[in-house]
Amino acid sequence: MGQVLRVDLTKRKVLVERLPKELALNYLGGTGFAARILFDELEPGMNALGPENRLIFGTGPLTGTLWPTAGRWAVYAKSPLTDIWGESHCGGFFGTELKFAGYDMVIVQGRADDPVYLWIDDDEVQLLPAKDLWGRNTAETTDMIREALGDREIEVACIGQAGERLVRFACIMHNYQDAAGRTGMGAVMGSKRLKAVAVRGSRAVSVADDERFMELAEEAHRRVLEQPQAREMTKYGTPLLVAYKSEIGELPTRNHQTGIFGGAQKLQADTIRAKYFAKVRSCFGCCIMCKKVNRIQEGPYAGLISGGPEYEGIYSLGTNCGIDDFGAILKANQLCNLYGLDAISAGCVVAWLMECYERGLLSRQDCDGLEPTWGNHEVMVTLIEKIAKREGIGDVLAEGSYRAAQRLGKGEEYVMHVKKLEISGQDGRTHRSVALTHAISVRGADHLRSLVTVDQLGYEDTAAKRYGRDKLPEVCDPYSERYKALVVKDAEDTFAIRDSLIVCWYSCGWPPIFWMPDFAAVASAATGVEKFGKLEELYRIAQRICNLRRAFNVREGLDRRHDMLPKRFTHEPMPEGPGKGQVANLEIMLNEYYKLRGWSENGVPTKQTLDELGLSDVAEELKRLGRL
Repeated sequence: MGQVLRVDLTKRKVLVERLPKELALNYLGGTGFAARILFDELEPGMNALGPENRLIFGTGPLTGTLWPTAGRWAVYAKSPLTDIWGESHCGGFFGTELKFAGYDMVIVQGRADDPVYLWIDDDEVQLLPAKDLWGRNTAETTDMIREALGDREIEVACIGQAGERLVRFACIMHNYQDAAGRTGMGAVMGSKRLKAVAVRGSRAVSVADDERFMELAEEAHRRVLEQPQAREMTKYGTPLLVAYKSEIGELPTRNHQTGIFGGAQKLQADTIRAKYFAKVRSCFGCCIMCKKVNRIQEGPYAGLISGGPEYEGIYSLGTNCGIDDFGAILKANQLCNLYGLDAISAGCVVAWLMECYERGLLSRQDCDGLEPTWGNHEVMVTLIEKIAKREGIGDVLAEGSYRAAQRLGKGEEYVMHVKKLEISGQDGRTHRSVALTHAISVRGADHLRSLVTVDQLGYEDTAAKRYGRDKLPEVCDPYSERYKALVVKDAEDTFAIRDSLIVCWYSCGWPPIFWMPDFAAVASAATGVEKFGKLEELYRIAQRICNLRRAFNVREGLDRRHDMLPKRFTHEPMPEGPGKGQVANLEIMLNEYYKLRGWSENGVPTKQTLDELGLSDVAEELKRLGRL
């Protein structure tokens, strides 16, 4: 769209800027734009909850077009949970509406004296008072803004009470169940006293080559509709992963103590579909339609109807806490949505507390008189509320499990984190590529900036075409460290382009519906930039983005020491299941990964690598700070 909206909350000023041409040519969109802006505008060591932090609402060049799975948007800032790169993606309709209003990004800085919300109505942009919204949950906030502005079609991204109270893993919610979840972007928003961003747009999103773009989009829709995995997602959503993870022994249970959960059958997708399914929802222009709404008809949570949970919510609020009551999981997930909490971190910090209680490190008195035993779903639900309100032990847990352990001086060895971010629903002992992915990910324990599944799902013919038959069967062996750096780097580069365009992860699963050649073709057709259609140029942009994000973290003091895994994954063999006896040998994979990236043995991008990618100014900055 060629426009950036910059909002200074301190000065209460709004400015429309032209999108710099060099930024578009060198960084493509979304994540690429944010990487350059955050590196340029933030000082190392600054407080993520301070007014100087930037909060960027980003879209990509495909947002608002007819390309399937392009109805996504993202939020970027320095993370208050991890103190490094923060990034969170979300579906729904907010991103497309922002494009329809004429903006590629909204950059928010400063801090308002009193709570406000941002109202974008095409060219008319206002900061409106939000005192009556402060203290409201995300559903109430959405409804009240729509009612006040007289339009039910307005799209709203907002925080709940967790973001207001600066819970470090607070998220930003949209459309009642869509969460920009990880790394605490909701806390950054709360620190700025920005309650919501509401947007309504009336412009069309044009593309450079209409005929070519429509050919590609029609073919893309056909491929989505024909892929068996996409059709399974339409029927079941991400909970279909529960049965598969259980079968291979990688369903994280009781704070990752094992990968086998006895109550898995109660939480499998076919059970949920048969007993609880109410309706299906979709993001803008998506024919996968993976979102589900569920209803509880009996038991202590009877009458509850709510969106979700996704697989990650079932893992974090369910199996990882030893809970097999789907009603309780849906209730906890609903509370996370209403209060504005990242469901993964919320469940994981409760699981950490449960293990500390199990091992006698914390008493009932330490836990406000509660008994956080495995499977105690009433306590789990209560703790979610305490975290959001920062009440009692909840005030400690609201800091995230890493800081909670430091604050209490107990249980540090049972914190399942990488770079202070709680680990998502995978286990590196039974999935070597994910061990490396978690360790090197720019935002911490992450499965969405690179996730290789070929080593679990097989598809050897597809893998052979991608990586060479000479590398089989090691590429497809989940217990082998060999070639995992190669496939992780390949996925990370591809996902950097995916997150800059911005399109959904489920279009890049395994076997992928779309990969780099598809992204090159559609990026060129959409933008008219010829070099985007050349694979070598697109990979160069991807590597530029990956190195710039890494440099952002290096500037904050990170290096090889922080590319780690919990000792549970590297020193405690998986106790049961198909992966019994397995541990992850991380060092082998790290050495290979750093070499492929052109980084030093300490995990720092070299001057030569940065210079070759057109990042000489970044190299000079790291050298000035003594990081290079």
